[in-house]
Amino acid sequence: MDNNESNLLRIIGSVTGLDRTAADKARAYQARLAKPPGSLGRLEDLSIQLAGITGRVHNEPKKKLVIAFCSDNGVVEEGVASAPQSVTAAQTLNMAHGKTGAAVIAKRLGYGMLVCDVGVNAEINDPAVTDRKIAFGTSNIAKGAAMTRDQAITAVMHGIELVSHAVKDGAGVIGVGEMGIGNTTTSSAVLAVLSRRGVEEVTGRGAGITDAAYKKKISVIKKAISVNSPDCNDVIDVLSKVGGFDIAAMTGAFIGAAYNRIPAVIDGFISAVAALCAYRLCPAAREYMIPSHRSYEIGYGVAADELGLKPLFDLGMRLGEGSGCPIAMMMLDAACAAMNGMATFDEANINDGYLDEIRKTDSFSVKGE
Repeated sequence: MDNNESNLLRIIGSVTGLDRTAADKARAYQARLAKPPGSLGRLEDLSIQLAGITGRVHNEPKKKLVIAFCSDNGVVEEGVASAPQSVTAAQTLNMAHGKTGAAVIAKRLGYGMLVCDVGVNAEINDPAVTDRKIAFGTSNIAKGAAMTRDQAITAVMHGIELVSHAVKDGAGVIGVGEMGIGNTTTSSAVLAVLSRRGVEEVTGRGAGITDAAYKKKISVIKKAISVNSPDCNDVIDVLSKVGGFDIAAMTGAFIGAAYNRIPAVIDGFISAVAALCAYRLCPAAREYMIPSHRSYEIGYGVAADELGLKPLFDLGMRLGEGSGCPIAMMMLDAACAAMNGMATFDEANINDGYLDEIRKTDSFSVKGE
């Protein structure tokens, strides 16, 4: 085992779960707020989770940052994507300059955007793009391994380090996104292996492809798994053989968030697959994850089930880039506002004794709901 892998294992071993005492205090404080029990639903859950992450009942993360990892995938030569590979480089630059969907949403809501090149198949010499290029794209997974094991670990470590730097710069919440033509193919391959599901169960049409191309995509993923024989019990092996630099770096970002004790927002399908990789490598990392939207991609539901997480909203989105993250961050702001600003029953001069019986059971659901 080389130093890079040893360092990764050291970081993973140092990650601990939520502060249960703080979470319990937050739950008790929620019960004192002047509202029907549980009436703010998932917002209450978010405030309690955030307390467990930070160790503080009252929180208000100031700086929120979406990190997008960009990379190309050699498998596009198999005809599995509708867009040419050159779109990855173009959109990496557009995202860095605030011109893509995720970038404009984040900017409008007052959140930052960090764009990182971990493997774009082009020279990108732009100070707006963080350079962590490992190679000019991965190899074609239908013919062999996407990358070496050491490259996969390097990508994971880049994700961890980038989050650590962001935290030092004041980030209190991160969102994890991506850009890379062909990465729904690699994500589906990774998910099929980790979930032990059939390729058809986890493979969608990505940005949109014809019926013939969709059948080809499924065939290519099956071939890639057969050719490479990734070990489902070794996440790094799976990433190196059928994954991508972007997915590996995103995996690291989720681990990095847990290591630095800040929440990490999952975007859509590709982000969820990376989150699953992080969870399998570092089970405690899941407690720091906040799922944003239900992706339109068929594999998203499988990844979410494997994670045991339920998305906050469903807008039919399938853009990627981290576009769901700033919307979820806005919900996190709402959760903090309620926790920090609402009056308690005592402060509101309300005797909450009338709730004693209601609190003993579920007094809100109606049969059939």
